[in-house]
Amino acid sequence: MTIIMKKLFVSDLKKKTIKDLIKLRNKLRRELFDNNLKNTLRSLSQTHLITVGKRNIARINTAVTQKVKEAA
Repeated sequence: MTIIMKKLFVSDLKKKTIKDLIKLRNKLRRELFDNNLKNTLRSLSQTHLITVGKRNIARINTAVTQKVKEAA
């Protein structure tokens, strides 16, 4: 099962370090790219994964921004 399939919760993201969040975000971006490519080739049967992936990346970006503001 890929990471992108499950919804990430903000409470879980707040417990992680900025470095871990950035690694997770890069992994999700790669999966989103792969899913977009599969969707273009009409081989992606679960098209909702694209929306879930975008939202998960946005959640991680929000968590990173909050952590940076707290550290400053």
